[in-house]
Amino acid sequence: MKLQDDSMDYESRVRQSFGLQGAMQTLGAELTRIAPGAVDICLDWAPGLTQQHGFLHAGMVSTALDSACGYAGLTQMPADAAVLTIEFKINLLAPAKGQRFRMEGRVIKPGRTITVTEGRAYAIDQGKEKLVATMGCTLMCVQDRQGLSD
Repeated sequence: MKLQDDSMDYESRVRQSFGLQGAMQTLGAELTRIAPGAVDICLDWAPGLTQQHGFLHAGMVSTALDSACGYAGLTQMPADAAVLTIEFKINLLAPAKGQRFRMEGRVIKPGRTITVTEGRAYAIDQGKEKLVATMGCTLMCVQDRQGLSD
């Protein structure tokens, strides 16, 4: 398996794919880091993203973490591959209270078909970062399947 080795190529693919994600647009999310095996996504607190107590809703946290993990995996996949999440588990460690949030995805084990990643979500409240969630995420590298490309 030939992994991505052209930094501009994987970065362009991640940015292009991210731009097509309606979910990330809905969250107001932005890519803040793209490196081999590592992607960070940040978003600001907004009333439409909260649960009843004003914290960022767990569904929003998991959505952004899933994307961060998926794109981290994509940076390690062949140029003609698409990425799909096949499983994730999230641990919610603290209320997601803050003005801004940073979700980081990191590749733990790249593979030809299956890639394992981990994610961490941080709430940034009055300039201080606090770990609010962790995720274990398993991804599938999909090639030569009609309708799937990143």
